[in-house]
Amino acid sequence: MAHILVVDDSPTERHFISKLLEQTGHKVSTADSGEEGVEAAKDMHPDLILMDIVMPGMNGFQATRKITTSPETAEIPVVMVSTKSQQTDKVWATRQGAKGYLVKPVDSEMLVNSIKSFLAA
Repeated sequence: MAHILVVDDSPTERHFISKLLEQTGHKVSTADSGEEGVEAAKDMHPDLILMDIVMPGMNGFQATRKITTSPETAEIPVVMVSTKSQQTDKVWATRQGAKGYLVKPVDSEMLVNSIKSFLAA
């Protein structure tokens, strides 16, 4: 299965998403900040990144922009996973290079199905 990087400052969210993905056979790595997520993307080259938006320091929009514009990580799809549900947030995420957007709390089945479709794209 795929290697997925989960970037979220909430230990609860990281744990929930990681356990769900591991149960479906994926390898999961985590980062708890935007800066750490950018570095992990460079070091690990995961198949997909799930990125929170609201984090201290470098937020998810900034981290996504760095990942999607860097030649060494631009091919890694980034999917935003956030409590921010406004259409403007979704549009801004796309402008930063995100391939998808999921609103928390994410239904387990929807998350798994969305990841399958993002990995197949």
